[in-house]
Amino acid sequence: MGFHEVRFPTNLSFGSAGGPERRTEVVALTNGFEERNTPWAHSRRRYDAGGAMRSLDDIALLITFFEARRGQLHGFRWKDWCDFKSCAPSAQPDFRDQQIGVGDGSTTTFQISKTYQSGLNTYARPISKPVEGSVMVGVAGGMVAEGSDYTVDYTSGEITFTVAPAAEVEVTAGYEFDVPVRFDTDAIQTSVASFQAGEMPNVPVLEIRL
Repeated sequence: MGFHEVRFPTNLSFGSAGGPERRTEVVALTNGFEERNTPWAHSRRRYDAGGAMRSLDDIALLITFFEARRGQLHGFRWKDWCDFKSCAPSAQPDFRDQQIGVGDGSTTTFQISKTYQSGLNTYARPISKPVEGSVMVGVAGGMVAEGSDYTVDYTSGEITFTVAPAAEVEVTAGYEFDVPVRFDTDAIQTSVASFQAGEMPNVPVLEIRL
């Protein structure tokens, strides 16, 4: 299985439907109570790009992209228009957006992550596909410079510092990011007649673990 560091055309992903899913195992007990558990530490996202097709040229572009990925064989980047920033969708990323770690004086590599918080509950999502050139990093409340102070692996989401942040120092980051996905089908079926009649092809896309 391979991964192509190429983004699905954003004009085709805009208008697609989808979002995160969880897997929860629910066991109903004889006394009427339930036991709930999940085998997944992280959610997985599904999308359908078919609804975003607006013209026959869009269909042609989709087929070209699909063939270049060999269907389900190779993964690719996907822009989730509802969730692609370290901040709110209407805001601009800032280096103080997300805490990604705390220095200990020896660790130099930190994984980019995004924390979702509701009340006292939080979920930290690893971000493996930041958008190149969008990452900003802060240490102890001050912005540091990419290249001289740190480097970013845009294929894994790892930030590596030239000098390890001091103990108890907060490490933060702001960025845009893509979702690593693959097509969840080996066949795309469409026709000129059905498309002109308003019938859209089904183009399922599924997040993959890397």
